[in-house]
Amino acid sequence: MKQEKWMSLLGLATRARKTISGEELVIKEIKQARAKLVIISRDASSNTLKKLQDKCNFYKVPYLFVESREQLGHAIGKEARVVVTLTDEGFAKKLASMLDE
Repeated sequence: MKQEKWMSLLGLATRARKTISGEELVIKEIKQARAKLVIISRDASSNTLKKLQDKCNFYKVPYLFVESREQLGHAIGKEARVVVTLTDEGFAKKLASMLDE
């Protein structure tokens, strides 16, 4: 049940145009200080994982993990996605609390 809740919240954020997906676009959002929370799939390549974690740590952006890229893509209504960022503080806080449970 917990899984369905965070996925539906992420879908709601996407419909509100508060999410950005794709590695390069997410890195751009992090650099421009618009990313509030980065969500990374655990099955991302080690290179991509390191790159995203380093950027998040340098720019002090929180990040969390989800199980698979298919799950992340499904949550935002697209194909498999490795990384998604939230650009809204309210959605970011709520989603972070749901994924930390």
